[in-house]
Amino acid sequence: MNKVTKVVLNWSSGKDAALAYHLLSLHPEFKVTHLLTTLSEEYSRVFMHGIREELLDRQAELMGLPLLKVKLPASPDDSLYKQSMKKALEGLKQEGITTSAFGDIFLEDLRTYREQQLAQAGFSGIFPLWKKDTRELVRMVEDAGIEAIIVCVSEKYMGKEFLGRKIGRDLLNDLPANVDPCGENGEFHTFVYNAPFFSSKIAINTSEIVHKKYIDANGNDEQWDTGFYFLDVFY
Repeated sequence: MNKVTKVVLNWSSGKDAALAYHLLSLHPEFKVTHLLTTLSEEYSRVFMHGIREELLDRQAELMGLPLLKVKLPASPDDSLYKQSMKKALEGLKQEGITTSAFGDIFLEDLRTYREQQLAQAGFSGIFPLWKKDTRELVRMVEDAGIEAIIVCVSEKYMGKEFLGRKIGRDLLNDLPANVDPCGENGEFHTFVYNAPFFSSKIAINTSEIVHKKYIDANGNDEQWDTGFYFLDVFY
C-alpha cells in the first residue's frame, strides 16, 4: 500500500487554491489535512483578496478542515513574514506534515522564494497548477463546479465593473487583452462561494466597493504604482 502524504494547502479563499485542492483530491497519494492563510491583523481580512475572516472560517468549516491563520501587520516586512511562517510550519511539522501546496501558476521568482523558505523549515512544495495554460485553468474551474467571483481588481489593469463577475468562460471573452485569464500577475483576486468539496453553498451578499492604496512602514505607496478596488462580501 502506497504511503499517503499529508499536505497543508496555502488557502487564499480564491479559485486557484480551490482548483489546487480539487486536483490534489484526485491523487490518492496526497491528502490535504490543513489550510493555511495569512491575514491582516488590523482588518481581519485575507491579504489582497480583502475577504472577511468569518468567510474564510466558513470555507474551512464547509471543507471540514482545520484552518491555521497567520496574522500580520497590513504591510509586514519580509523578516516578520518569514519568522511568522516558519513558526506556523514548525507547528505543522510536529503533526507529521512536511509538504506544502500552492496555487501558483507561472511566477518563477515566487516559486523559488517559496521553495527556499520551505527548505529551511524542512518542507517540500507541490504546485498542482504549475505551467498550465491559464485560459484552460479558467475552464477547469468552471467544469469542476467551483464557483468564484472577482472581489479585488488592480485599477492599472481593470475597471471596478469587473467586481462581482463570476469566473468562467463568459469572463474570458470580456477580459482586457493585457490581463492574464487567472490574474496571475495580480490583476484580480477571487472568492470561492461554492465547490464540490464544500458541504453546502455559501449564500453571499455584497455591499460597498472600497478603493485602497497600500502604504509601507515609512508612509510611502508600496511598489505597486496603482490602487485596488475591493468588493465587500458577507453572508
